[in-house]
Amino acid sequence: MTQPRILVVDDDHFTRTLLAGLLRDRCEVLTLAETGAEARAAFAADDFNLILMDQRLPDADGLDLLREFRAQRPRLVAIMITGHADVRDAMRAVREGLFDYRTKPFEDLDDLERVIDKALEMDRAYREIDRLQAAVAGPKLIAASPAMTRLVDQIRQVATLDTTVLLEGASGTGKDVVARLIHAESRRGRGPYLDVNCGALPESLLEGLLFGYEKGAFTGAAKTTAGTIEKADGGSLFLDEIADMSPKLQSALLRVLQDGCFSRVGSTERRSSDFRLIAATNRPLAGLVATGAFREDLFYRINVVVLRLPPLRERAGDVVLLATHFLEHFQAKFGRSVGPWSPEALRLLEAQSWPGNVRQLKHAVERLVALHPGGPIDVSHVAAVIEPVASPGGAPPETAVVGGHDVAAYRDAREDFEQDYLRRLFVAANGNVSEAARLSGIPRQNLYVRMKRWGIVID
Repeated sequence: MTQPRILVVDDDHFTRTLLAGLLRDRCEVLTLAETGAEARAAFAADDFNLILMDQRLPDADGLDLLREFRAQRPRLVAIMITGHADVRDAMRAVREGLFDYRTKPFEDLDDLERVIDKALEMDRAYREIDRLQAAVAGPKLIAASPAMTRLVDQIRQVATLDTTVLLEGASGTGKDVVARLIHAESRRGRGPYLDVNCGALPESLLEGLLFGYEKGAFTGAAKTTAGTIEKADGGSLFLDEIADMSPKLQSALLRVLQDGCFSRVGSTERRSSDFRLIAATNRPLAGLVATGAFREDLFYRINVVVLRLPPLRERAGDVVLLATHFLEHFQAKFGRSVGPWSPEALRLLEAQSWPGNVRQLKHAVERLVALHPGGPIDVSHVAAVIEPVASPGGAPPETAVVGGHDVAAYRDAREDFEQDYLRRLFVAANGNVSEAARLSGIPRQNLYVRMKRWGIVID
């Protein structure tokens, strides 16, 4: 990955020297400027990944200068360096799109380094999204982590080979996106692409959908209809959750794969279709074969090239990229102005295990955009939309009874714990916020957000 290019604008020699020491090993190019005029010249000459800007410069107002730069580059990532007296102006700038601000003298250099790292991560996310949007229209796989980079390489390698592909991965990992990408980059890319969820329909309806049917073949068959296997001729057929297919349909599919021929329901006429099969499952098929739940001969037919989609918890670095992509998508969809993410909000997103994977993250961002009043996104906004994955029976109840005991819903329990924890924390810290931050490891700014959320006042 290319090292970033960073611009530091501050007229104070000590601050410039301190930041240079922190940043020199993090970037390819580090440019230091003392005045607004020098900053304008540097900005015109280079494409910076991050700008750290002092609010008060000898010849310019730092906020006005950043507004000028953002007018030229709306996705510019910048951190404002401000004095305590100017915090209100900096907070207003955050609402306008500034990534974050830090007051000087800097109290916590470790926290400053974390914020800088998050800012650079946000810049990488913006640039990757720009790259994808500039590419040829079609399915886009949002990926930057090593695990997904390997998967993308595998997709490119197998896409041009006219062979069956089996996608393995938990629900919500994006198997449908990968299937479309394989089709789009294959020699059949200009042919039809049909997709069927084998777990969404009962056997009789799925049979008619796959193989088609003749008029009068069953009640409701008002006209002769071609199935997806027939329609996929010359293209690709994606069978999602193939493990849910009944034994009868497994046998019928096996015959199609063996000789390329089939019959519509209610007909004995043999038809042929030349299609590429892409199958997907959220359960390992080898284990189902061992228990007799899946045909062994069909397994060997489709277990030709296997691609494993990693869960989101294994995709280090992709959460910010995906969250930023979904935020922009739902802002456009709902016509809302929401963001940017605060560094603490991004850290909270990355700290989640995301058992529902990319789909769960997408739905969380959708809820956030729909419910957010506008402006920056902090940890309280993120915490409000992160929900535990519902059980198969539906959404989690307010309380559940386990072993004769009432158990609170996860979100309620988490909120109760946080309030109790914060009150105990401030008692232990004698009401000192800095000491509470040191004891808990929670940044002071994060603590202030949580205090405001729960109405905690320190005398």
